Amino acid sequence: MKRPAPFEGIKKFVNKRRPAISEVVREPTAGGVVFRRDKNKEVEILLIQDAKDRWTIPKGHIEEGESSKETAEREIMEETGLQKMDVLNWLGKINFRYRRTNSLVLMTTEIFLVQAQGDTDALKPEEWMNGIKWFPAVEALDKIAYEDIEKLMLIGLKRIRSGNLGLSS
Repeated sequence: MKRPAPFEGIKKFVNKRRPAISEVVREPTAGGVVFRRDKNKEVEILLIQDAKDRWTIPKGHIEEGESSKETAEREIMEETGLQKMDVLNWLGKINFRYRRTNSLVLMTTEIFLVQAQGDTDALKPEEWMNGIKWFPAVEALDKIAYEDIEKLMLIGLKRIRSGNLGLSS
């Protein structure tokens, strides 16, 4: 039995190395922790499932001339089909980075607390999504794929409960 050369594995690893990063791209985005109350007045959170099967909140890129609050509302409409909502307040900002071929992408996401209004069951997910669903708040916290978003969801839930939000509608 022939033994592999001692550095063969290392050579394969080195040869598969990705190209050096040649640019840094900043991408400002915005989205929302969308909530409603069920028939028992319990809080539910709307999550979308992305193409990689990760549960997250609706969010997207801020377009030129648009505020982060306007972006959050537009993106929620586009990604969920919800037509009526009340963007209540800012929950916070998260920053993360990832690599896109030879670029380093620095993404900043402004997140708002958003109360769904009207027919909250009339959901129309975009084609790229693998799912969209209302989850009881505790289950939504378990499903969310990103720890930073989970922390802002907790802040949002505290505001919902302390302000009795969504009980009058």
